[in-house]
Amino acid sequence: VGCDRSKNLVDICGEKDFQAVVCDALSVPICSGSCDACISIAVIHHFSTAERRLATIRELARLLRPGGKALIYVWAMEQEYKNQKSKYLKEKNGSKDKEEEINTGTAQRPLCDQMPDSSSQDSACSDQLLNDSKDEGCDAKPVADSRLPVHTNRTSFHSQDLLVPWHLKGGTKKRGGSIDTVLLPTGSKESQELSPVFHRYYHVFCEGELEAVCRSLDCVRVQRSYYDQGNWCVVLEKL
Repeated sequence: VGCDRSKNLVDICGEKDFQAVVCDALSVPICSGSCDACISIAVIHHFSTAERRLATIRELARLLRPGGKALIYVWAMEQEYKNQKSKYLKEKNGSKDKEEEINTGTAQRPLCDQMPDSSSQDSACSDQLLNDSKDEGCDAKPVADSRLPVHTNRTSFHSQDLLVPWHLKGGTKKRGGSIDTVLLPTGSKESQELSPVFHRYYHVFCEGELEAVCRSLDCVRVQRSYYDQGNWCVVLEKL
């Protein structure tokens, strides 16, 4: 059973005969202790405060039966780890070195919001009040004017809290599921006029941060914590 905040994405699941419901990750309409396993991929890094991120993990744990497991993936501050660059940084050149786009009809998800073995990740950011304090030991620089920075696509992060710019592309959904779109040069006057920009909040996690949040809950134990292509990942077990 899947769930998502976006009705459009849930509708797409329904069209493909998958079971999915619209809901909030802080309040999932599933009975406590009814799940053998839960997966949260690229969700928790969209919550803007430490309290909300903790509450999301607590809600995930609530769904699990005793002995049940959860897998969590969040975007990592460290896009270069143990002298290895993530695929996100490696794919900087060519046509991929541009801001992410959204097709009308079907939303094109950020690549980092797909499964972790995806060929890439997504990017970026913009403005909004900063709620979180920075974790000690992390290389993130504090935001001087309380506004979130704009992240440059396919580059290393300099702040843990940022917004991703999304450009809406015009298009018409066909019955077969394909999209007709007019491709405009990035940065052109026509592109700026025809492509509204939306922004999506991210909190990228420093090493050890996700594991520490999980360990603060006494109802679960951390089975495994690891780094995977620009993501911090944890496997939890319900006690």
